[in-house]
Amino acid sequence: MAIPRQLPNTITIVRILCAPVFLWMLLADAGADGALRWWAAVLFIVAIATDGIDGYLARRYRIVTDLGKLLDPIADKVLTGLAFVGLSILGELPWFVTIIVLMRELGITVHRLLVAGDHVVAAAWMGKLKTVAQAVALSLALLPLWTVFGNGIHVVNAIAMWIAVLLTVASGIDYVVTALRGARRDRSAA
Repeated sequence: MAIPRQLPNTITIVRILCAPVFLWMLLADAGADGALRWWAAVLFIVAIATDGIDGYLARRYRIVTDLGKLLDPIADKVLTGLAFVGLSILGELPWFVTIIVLMRELGITVHRLLVAGDHVVAAAWMGKLKTVAQAVALSLALLPLWTVFGNGIHVVNAIAMWIAVLLTVASGIDYVVTALRGARRDRSAA
């Protein structure tokens, strides 16, 4: 079965376009636990799940493109970044957590864009693990599960968020170390 060559990239672009809609839904009623909050969480979960779908399609049908390798991590960062910002605006997540995450994400993205002319830096396994941890932690934080399970769910949310933050920092360090090793290797080869 053949699929359109641009389908994975189209899915990635749709994920980017969903991000501001998600943020609007989250903030529209000041984060109240009503229908918009649930729909915002569902939109986030569906959008972040497409990360696995576009990657699978690209690898399965051998239609991996440099554009896809560049856009895919940016789409994840836009979606998760807006989720972190939205939760901080609502006072549900400390701003220092959001700032740490955004600094890592922005730094990696800027570096990827700066070296894109020479080569495309695809996401490493630790970066992918970080994205999964962020997706789980943010999904738990976005879903108003306290209305169903009580306030004890906040402990689960906090643990998941700290795991995501620690993996975010660790994967950022891993990225920098890998980039420095690659630069040294390139200088040695030249």
